[in-house]
Amino acid sequence: MADITVKELKERMDQGTAPKIIDVRETWEYQKDHIEAENIPMGIVPAKLPDLEPYRNEELVVTCRSGGRSGQITFFLTGQGFTNVRNLQGGMLAWKAQIDPSFNVE
Repeated sequence: MADITVKELKERMDQGTAPKIIDVRETWEYQKDHIEAENIPMGIVPAKLPDLEPYRNEELVVTCRSGGRSGQITFFLTGQGFTNVRNLQGGMLAWKAQIDPSFNVE
């Protein structure tokens, strides 16, 4: 399981080369604040596998609040045959600490 740092992801977002990003926080967490990511709460990721199929061999970045849930989903997707899934190190807490201090995450 490969990780990606928030600084690396932000740089790629600024360059317009960011991969597909999946935020696995609950909807209420996502609605408080989020980066440009698709919100698929952790509990429904298995049901959404058909929607993710186009990204099976593409780079995917998975994020959550701190990196725990996204790490689990990264492992799950890899086990389902996805070939390039990366966990955002430290999640949205790291985003707040290193990129955007005004980001609304607890």
